[in-house]
Amino acid sequence: MTSTVGGSDPTLDDARVQHGIRPLTHEDLAAAWELGRAAFGSDQTPTPAWISEWRTQRAWGIFNEDDRLVAQALDREQQQWFGGRLIPTSGVAGVVVTPELRGTGLARKLLTTLLAAARDRGAVISTLFNTVATPYRRLGWEEVGALKWITLPTLALASLGRPAQIRLRPAVEADVPGLLSTYRLVAQASTGWIERSGPLFPSEPEKVLAGHDGITVAFRPGGAIEGYAAWDRGSDRDGAGYLSVPDLIGLTESATTALLDMLGRWASVTPTLRLRLPDRDPVLLLAEATNSRVVSRQPWMMRIIDACGAVAARGWPLHLSGRVDLTLEDDVCPWNAGRFRLVLANGVGRLEPGGDADVKLAMRGLALLYASASGPAVLRRAGLLSGGDEGADAFLQAASTGPAPAILDSF
Repeated sequence: MTSTVGGSDPTLDDARVQHGIRPLTHEDLAAAWELGRAAFGSDQTPTPAWISEWRTQRAWGIFNEDDRLVAQALDREQQQWFGGRLIPTSGVAGVVVTPELRGTGLARKLLTTLLAAARDRGAVISTLFNTVATPYRRLGWEEVGALKWITLPTLALASLGRPAQIRLRPAVEADVPGLLSTYRLVAQASTGWIERSGPLFPSEPEKVLAGHDGITVAFRPGGAIEGYAAWDRGSDRDGAGYLSVPDLIGLTESATTALLDMLGRWASVTPTLRLRLPDRDPVLLLAEATNSRVVSRQPWMMRIIDACGAVAARGWPLHLSGRVDLTLEDDVCPWNAGRFRLVLANGVGRLEPGGDADVKLAMRGLALLYASASGPAVLRRAGLLSGGDEGADAFLQAASTGPAPAILDSF
């Protein structure tokens, strides 16, 4: 997501930003596109994909005294995996404030309204892609990870060899349920991967296959799919041909190796591979990645919308039992503010009102712990955690242990 929110001036007279905030409707579509087009440099007319997504999500806008749209944001109803469970999420996208009013507090008013409405519909966390962090940090979001593309010389895979027990073939429509299941099995064990279901992710076989130049499946004779690679052939302009691989997902070492071997055999026509991979992916443990480099990094941020709901929804370390008292500070979502007791047992968590408030935790700090992105020591050094003792820190450190947060789908 590209952001044009700018900073907020805390000394600004509130009367100057008293504009009407309301959900956008079909009648606002043209104005919403034009506001976004001016900010992001889009086409003159709305694309079918944009219209389809816009109509299925919740868009919010601010209008001036002349009933002109001057700010907007989109609340995507999505789910993301944390601790082996799907978490109801508000994916915030398309945040725009007209240039003349940036820095006047409109973004804060708009996003505060969006978060309250997202909570009402059941979302307990929010994620977004940011191009600037400071305005969102002021509202309680914090950067927890990044969507990364790396490049790798195709020849680096030339010597892997293909396991004899694995077969490869182009995917057909009958394979699509297996492809989606393969992704979901890996996503479930992740921290932050988006659930690819619902209106945002078409599941019709013909649409899934049409989304890429090719999808190669890996399987054992007579067995189920063990992995797949979705790929797109890049341009050969200036002799810099490449193969783009947004998904390379293997359930076994053999399947992943076979798919890497297949990609290595493109070396004669595409000297470079572009791979979308999370950190510490098995591909990086199996391939010769010494000469790889990150060519694209999209940071993503997370915010807790409903602290009690978010703690109850997530899976927690199965063998961790204990509790710690917290004081949460939140001036944007005030229902989160106050004294609580965090209790974890047998993989289940709850956040109960009350407690002795030994530990003070900012919402940005809670987001980092929830996403397994940082531990107490880092939060203390950043001023996001204070109070408590070594026992409280050890408990929070154990609670926040998990796979590094990652996302494979941009929005």
